[in-house]
Amino acid sequence: MPIIAPRFHGLLDYAVALTLVTAPIALDFGSISLAAFVIPLVAGLGLAGYSLVTDYSAGVRRLLPWRAHLALDAIAGVFLVTAPFAFAFGGLPRGFLIAVGVADLLVVALSDRMAESTGSDLVGER
Repeated sequence: MPIIAPRFHGLLDYAVALTLVTAPIALDFGSISLAAFVIPLVAGLGLAGYSLVTDYSAGVRRLLPWRAHLALDAIAGVFLVTAPFAFAFGGLPRGFLIAVGVADLLVVALSDRMAESTGSDLVGER
């Protein structure tokens, strides 16, 4: 049951990207480990980058198809959930990445895969 339209998904993308980039700096994830600092930073920059080139209303160049964007989001969500275990760090960075990864997967699951990617609706049909 898709309820998140591409336009609203785009707004969420940029908010999450900003959060991923700023949290490791503001919350001093580097004091935990280099991986705890770098992983969210790179993930946020990557999300912003592929969002800018996605074919949806939040995109600037519209080169990446909407469904490919959703696939990248799903891959990123799984990576964010598993990275703290693969790179052996805990504390606040672990909880933060797991929470963002799970939220990312939830947004993908609730996003309208069949929507016109450049549509103006903020919420999809139920």
